[in-house]
Amino acid sequence: MNIHPTAIVSKQAKIGENVTIGAFTIIEDDVEIGNGTTIRSNVVLANGARIGKDVLICNGAVIATEPQDLKFGGEKTYAYVGDRTVIREYATINRGTHATGKAVVGEDCFIMAYCHVAHDCVVGNHVIMANATQLAGHVHVDDWVTIGGVVKIHQFCRVGCHSMLGADVKIAKDVPPYTLVGSIPAKIDGINKIGLKRRGFSSELIAEIDEFYKTILHSGYNTNDGIKKFLERNHISDEVKACIKFIEESQRGIYR
Repeated sequence: MNIHPTAIVSKQAKIGENVTIGAFTIIEDDVEIGNGTTIRSNVVLANGARIGKDVLICNGAVIATEPQDLKFGGEKTYAYVGDRTVIREYATINRGTHATGKAVVGEDCFIMAYCHVAHDCVVGNHVIMANATQLAGHVHVDDWVTIGGVVKIHQFCRVGCHSMLGADVKIAKDVPPYTLVGSIPAKIDGINKIGLKRRGFSSELIAEIDEFYKTILHSGYNTNDGIKKFLERNHISDEVKACIKFIEESQRGIYR
């Protein structure tokens, strides 16, 4: 390990091999850090931090401090950061409450400067959050989502996989998978075709997803009737079935 002499590192913390800890960083007792992780200067890893392998945590980031929730009673909870994720300067990740016991940021994520991940959030794998994006409590962001800068997401909202949110939008409903939201006020502006192409989706599958959303959003049907209409097709891909399941399970309703 390479630990700067000014860092304050608890002897009770579990620290893997080839870990670097920078100047004036604080590592509390109940912290676990995986092999190959780099923690730069002035970082705070509070009790309950669980950091994966080959993670980069940049200057001033704060992980696993108490939830900003008046119902929090001091219970033992956690904040997880997955392997190979990058946490940039001054980002904050609170730990969970009694509701779920944890907040989670997945693997291969890029959480840019000044972002906030609140208590009980679940951020999937390969998620990009641009600068100053703010997630309120209990938000779920599925895999491969890209979020622009200064986006605000209301508590208990869910953002579906492979979707993209433009800068500065405010999200107060669920965002269905594969869609684009960039307008203010927020609405579905189409599907994330460029992102899907980059991730190897076939032209046929992209066309089916596009047709699905055109049917439920732009053909004069309400959402339920649009789904019924689309289900008249002979073949429906697993990806579109997942979209239907997402919409049917939505607690806050979806953007249209």
